[in-house]
Amino acid sequence: MKNREPTLSDRASNALFVAVMRLVQRLPYERRIPAAGRMVARLAPILGFTRKIRENLRIACPDLSEDEIKRLQREMPDNLGRMLAEIYSGEEFVARVRDLPIEGPGAETLEAAHREGRPVVLAAGHFGNYDAWRAALAGRGYRVGAIYRPMNNPLFNEQYVSTISAIAEPLFSRSRRGLGDMMKFLRDGGMVAFGFDQHFNKGAELSFFGLPARTPLSAAEMALKMKADLVPIYAIRQPDGLNFKIYADKPVPHSTPEAMTQTLNDGLEEMILKHMEQWLWIHRRWKVKRA
Repeated sequence: MKNREPTLSDRASNALFVAVMRLVQRLPYERRIPAAGRMVARLAPILGFTRKIRENLRIACPDLSEDEIKRLQREMPDNLGRMLAEIYSGEEFVARVRDLPIEGPGAETLEAAHREGRPVVLAAGHFGNYDAWRAALAGRGYRVGAIYRPMNNPLFNEQYVSTISAIAEPLFSRSRRGLGDMMKFLRDGGMVAFGFDQHFNKGAELSFFGLPARTPLSAAEMALKMKADLVPIYAIRQPDGLNFKIYADKPVPHSTPEAMTQTLNDGLEEMILKHMEQWLWIHRRWKVKRA
């Protein structure tokens, strides 16, 4: 499908974003990343992030104190700003993460699959910096790709895809051609990352934070179809705000797509509860409210 022509609003918002990124790029890396975090945190009320974070926290974690909600309203946008500055730092970012060890019970599974040329479906949430583990896997010589949904703003999408392609390739768009290319890559023994933590109208109604959440089954379905390991993976930002721990959880046993995806939801929920500020609380994940 042909991309639509960018609107005036598309051009204005993309120009603003590019200008901000160019401004922060002038700083040394160790100052650039926290500066970008502070900038996005200060813009959070204007961008509507503050309201969305509060709404989602009230739905998912109604017992949180007001102080904790306010902390997350500051720190989640800070993490987002850091992540954007990191991926737009190109080789400087990749150099910091590509030699990180892969920890966790799934690390051995990934190594064996790479050695034996077997496919792996990686299950990833919008947590930490999801491009950090891509760079770390690619740095070990793993063939790692990712499937993505093109963004609404065609100008931003073009330069964003170019930026994340420099971290690791290939990338597959959510299109008929992209799906075909992705399946061929898996058959050839590649690893492909699927997101699963955003609302999907046609998804299964599973549980997330004790609430019904429409969840895509595509990661589990693809693992079953390709007879591939399904491995949840995370890049957990460390207390210094600059470094990461790459953690591969144990592979999800093959059963039904619904049961496998519920395991993914449960694992991500557990990880979020340990690092609340590192999940992207601005998505409208739930279309229900607690009683």
